[in-house]
Amino acid sequence: MTTISNPESSWPQIVMRYSKPSNWASWWQVINTVIPYIALWVLMYYSLSVSYWLTLLLSIFAAGFMVRAFIIFHDCGHGSFFKSERMNRWVGIPLGLLAFTPYHRWHKDHKEHHATVGNLDKRGVGDVQTLTVAEYKKLSRWGKFSYRFYRHPIFLLGIAPLLLFVIQFRLPKSNMTKREHLYLHLSNLALVGGAGLLIWLIGWKAYMLIQLPIIYIASIHGVWLFYVQHQYKDVKWVRSGEWDYKTIALEGSSFFKLPRILQWFTGNIGFHHIHHLGPRIPNYKLMKCYKENQIFQETKPITFFSSLHSLKLRLWDEEKQRLVGFGEV
Repeated sequence: MTTISNPESSWPQIVMRYSKPSNWASWWQVINTVIPYIALWVLMYYSLSVSYWLTLLLSIFAAGFMVRAFIIFHDCGHGSFFKSERMNRWVGIPLGLLAFTPYHRWHKDHKEHHATVGNLDKRGVGDVQTLTVAEYKKLSRWGKFSYRFYRHPIFLLGIAPLLLFVIQFRLPKSNMTKREHLYLHLSNLALVGGAGLLIWLIGWKAYMLIQLPIIYIASIHGVWLFYVQHQYKDVKWVRSGEWDYKTIALEGSSFFKLPRILQWFTGNIGFHHIHHLGPRIPNYKLMKCYKENQIFQETKPITFFSSLHSLKLRLWDEEKQRLVGFGEV
């Protein structure tokens, strides 16, 4: 293991060492993600004539590969997956369609998320909506009810993910340019065209019985991963005057320690503190970066069971400097 003698001054050099994608490693990751996903989709179709329970069982694995495809799509938008920016787009756009996510629209928001994460004065883009205690207290009764409904796990993790990927990502935003509007509409047309072709081949009922459980399971797990990356017990949020890139990357983003098989399916995104410090590091180098550098091992990990506590945290208390639940207000 590499020992970092002066992590404060050397972290940019550390990040730079790992920010060099390998085209061979990247293509292999595309192959071992897309081909199994397609194979499982075909198996699900043939399993419909055997037992729908078998179809649903296969959908769990297919959803895992969809999450993995989304992580590759995510890396392509950061320009970290291939050496060529053009290749990142050519691979990222179709993978985004596979994951029901428009490439240009999503990555525009995601880049803003990276530039504003942990900043209480710049919330709202690419984040789970989080109010401060003071803001919550100023709401009307209806406003408080609406916010509590939005933050309830049944809605936030049971209903919202499907609405997000199937409907909200299809809609333009007011701050989008004409070109971005065009890209979004082309993405929607491609998605409708692909779904239409499959429906023509196998029928709308078979398509829905296969695709709906996949996207539902994948979207729930994707939103959950994103949720615990910035909503956990020891997270750090500050106002603009105190915001610091390195501090917020390491203390405002979690290290979600997952079993190795889940780490594989989620493309090492659990090393989220490293990702925010070095978004140009490809996902397959994040674990190596973690193991070889002490600076990243100082972040206290959260586990699956400890992450469940995050569901109770709904508001930021500026006096206590931590997330709190409604019961503390």
